[in-house]
Amino acid sequence: MTIAEVSRMFEISADTLRYYERIGLLPAVPRTSGGIRDYGEKDLGWIEFIKCMRGAGLPIEALIEYVALFQQGDASAQARLEILKEQRTLLRKRLEEMQATLKRLDTKIEGYEDGLARAEKKLRE
Repeated sequence: MTIAEVSRMFEISADTLRYYERIGLLPAVPRTSGGIRDYGEKDLGWIEFIKCMRGAGLPIEALIEYVALFQQGDASAQARLEILKEQRTLLRKRLEEMQATLKRLDTKIEGYEDGLARAEKKLRE
């Protein structure tokens, strides 16, 4: 697949895909004899993984480290596992914080809605 096709598929700009490859977040993509990137299934799997992890807020630095370790092979499996566990712990903490914020927003909104309902009732009287 071309970079344009992959860009459309994942809704990521071609510039972002090139950037991810340049900084080592995405392993080097094979190229055609004409020098055009030719994304295969393995590359698409990496992009899907990166998009998912970035969408969850994982930092680029942690993902770059993970990719570098992955490219070292099985000997780095424990180190990769530790990165994933650490990021899971941080993500759970962020989720708890977000849940608390959501609860606070719900309470605030409920207060406004109750106030609006009372104001509308007064207008009808």
